[in-house]
Amino acid sequence: MTIKDLSPKEVWNYFYEITQVPRPSKKEGKIIEYIEGVSQKHKISIKKDKVGNLLLFKEATKGYEDFPTVILQAHIDMVCEKNSNIKHDFEKDPIKTVINGEWLCAEGTTLGADNGIGVAAALAVITSKDVEHGPVECLFTVDEETGLTGANALQKDFMTGKILLNLDSEDEGEIFIGCAGGKNTTVTFNYSAENASKTDNYFKIAVSGLNGGHSGGDIHKGLGNANKILARFLYQLLNKYEFTLAEIEGGNLHNAIAREAFALIGTDAKNKEKIRALLNVFAADIEKELKSVDSNVKLTMETAAPPEKNIPNALKTNLIHALLACPHGVIGMSHDIEGLVETSTNLASVKMTGNNKIVIITSQRSSIESAKNAVADQVAAVFKLAGAKVMHGDGYPGWMPNADSRILEVAKNSYRKLFGKDAKIMAIHAGLECGLFLEKYPYLDMISFGPTLRSVHSPDERIEIKTVDMWWKHLLDILKNVQ
Repeated sequence: MTIKDLSPKEVWNYFYEITQVPRPSKKEGKIIEYIEGVSQKHKISIKKDKVGNLLLFKEATKGYEDFPTVILQAHIDMVCEKNSNIKHDFEKDPIKTVINGEWLCAEGTTLGADNGIGVAAALAVITSKDVEHGPVECLFTVDEETGLTGANALQKDFMTGKILLNLDSEDEGEIFIGCAGGKNTTVTFNYSAENASKTDNYFKIAVSGLNGGHSGGDIHKGLGNANKILARFLYQLLNKYEFTLAEIEGGNLHNAIAREAFALIGTDAKNKEKIRALLNVFAADIEKELKSVDSNVKLTMETAAPPEKNIPNALKTNLIHALLACPHGVIGMSHDIEGLVETSTNLASVKMTGNNKIVIITSQRSSIESAKNAVADQVAAVFKLAGAKVMHGDGYPGWMPNADSRILEVAKNSYRKLFGKDAKIMAIHAGLECGLFLEKYPYLDMISFGPTLRSVHSPDERIEIKTVDMWWKHLLDILKNVQ
């Protein structure tokens, strides 16, 4: 069986075609051309704004002319993550999909179901000759994953509908009516490199095998963060042995929990086995701590070639202290919605650039604006004490729940009728574009819903096949009952 054999065929066929089109964030040109081609083939009205957002429009089917216009919204970019042993160019290569039991996944890369499945469903609606609906607009936004810049640039007169269905959620049977706001905090250490010792032995200390995941939707799971784990070990090392630090790297994306990290250290040959013994004890502790959530975590130590330069010792110490002290994870839970993370922060990536800079990216989220700013300030304070330069991004607003939403009532009633049970009404700690839409279109009545996805933003991303059919039926029934 292949993806083309799955049901509903109209959705899965579009999703297959989307997986064949490279679409990294900020490089969505090919997927824009693809959607433009679909609109031309089916003679569907389309317009594009200055940043690449697309709006497709289709008149109501017979008998639904008096229904209000409904906007189906999804983002067209995807998170590009792969396992280190996989050769894949996200700007050129198609995603290779694999059916694994009840799930569809990819071969060692992100699948792009976030949010390709939403794009596929919207295209299936607007190109179908059989789906019954009132007037429909399909809004496809760019660059959601790396800053929500498509939604942020949306003009006030671009779309006309007053009801918006965001197709970017990850749990079938859950209807979302609110989300967290977020911002990034970027840290930069500048330094003058020192010549590396010719007599030291050099070793690469690496953390790998972690699951990673979405820094919003998965932050409550207590998953391991490779940057934090590495910092913990280097701090132990600081207090026991003399060593130099030549390189340090970890994580990739601001909205993903770091899965891998490494440090290149140099030390006297007599310390080699002592450090290895210390690492073994530390690894056993980490494995015990994470056995229920990250059972494949690995810490390794391998001999490495001597580098030309080292990070200065004073900066090495300050950097390790700051990385250890930097908060990561859940900061606070909501007092209003049981089980909802209110505030969190993610130590996302540590990168060395070619011009003697170490750049650290962190991201903060909260459903309360003041709490989001407070934890961002806390992160900033830690790194300022260590001598770094700190800059905050503009961020994006949250989406305040509206319990009196008319479209929510339609969706709830539809779900109960179709499946004989109540959908869960939720808010999500991840960021959605809905908050930005409300800034431009304050009258919008919105919900967000989708099929079940797991481990998004990581190479373990997968979508539960049966839930796509359930979600599709729910979507179609909502369109038939929006009045």
